[in-house]
Amino acid sequence: MQETDIQFLENSFKKYYFDHFNKIKVPERTSEREFGYQKFNSGMTRHITISNDKELHLMLMNNIPSDVYCSNGYYTFPNLPMNEKDWKEADLIFDIDAKDLNLSCRNNHTITICTNCKKISNSLSQCTECNSSKLEKKSLPCKNCINASKKEVEKLIDVLTNDLAISQENIQVYFSGNEGFHVYAYDLIFQKLGPRERSDLTDYILFKGIIPETFGIRKFKSDKKSFPNFNEKGWRGRFSTYIFGSKSKRPKILTEIFANGYSFFQKTLDDAAENIGVKIDPNVTVDIHRIFRLPGSINSKSG
Repeated sequence: MQETDIQFLENSFKKYYFDHFNKIKVPERTSEREFGYQKFNSGMTRHITISNDKELHLMLMNNIPSDVYCSNGYYTFPNLPMNEKDWKEADLIFDIDAKDLNLSCRNNHTITICTNCKKISNSLSQCTECNSSKLEKKSLPCKNCINASKKEVEKLIDVLTNDLAISQENIQVYFSGNEGFHVYAYDLIFQKLGPRERSDLTDYILFKGIIPETFGIRKFKSDKKSFPNFNEKGWRGRFSTYIFGSKSKRPKILTEIFANGYSFFQKTLDDAAENIGVKIDPNVTVDIHRIFRLPGSINSKSG
């Protein structure tokens, strides 16, 4: 990036943080968090301790970062290296991104930049200038991308409130500034969870790893009475609504399900996960040491 471009961007970012600092979500228990930032044409600076909103504002004005981050984790010593921080707990955060939704519109607003000759093209496999396969993809989300991400957020909130009993008031949704949303679920019970427990939780939300026995389908002696009805809570009810469509179709489809057997129903469950599972990024949620974009801050990839 040219020096004049960097100067223009830094002036614009500084003005934003001077005029609109009230839009920044200053995290609770600020002094227990790790902060980090990245400057234009520069690497990441991490392991920063900030005590309050005034110190945060000062950091933004002095350093003018292109991107600023805050940890989901709470530490005794947030400024020390990771193995010395003394982790206490971490907020439960979910990431929903349009790039993970397999949307057909993506090809219409995705270009590639050849890392070899810098040629910009629509080719997604090979540079049209030098035939290099070393391509960097760039995409700007369209309205369809954002709307699809919003639908996934709605599905996630349904699971969080109805299945996990997290109060709606304790759920905050922030636009990531690029292609999706970060969903924060503030609940003391879930803050104590480690990576393994969070992995189990993401599997549940993704509707991943579901076995036929959950629905009364067994390799031997399946039980029709155990198959879920429309009014059941949780994934059993959601799956029932998805697979039957309406109550009038239930008897016929149920007969077909039991006639097709165990293996066929397992495939049906796997296919259903792609359609009704919430498309969160599991790697984000299980990471208890991750730093997230500070809500309200500017994403340098926007625009």
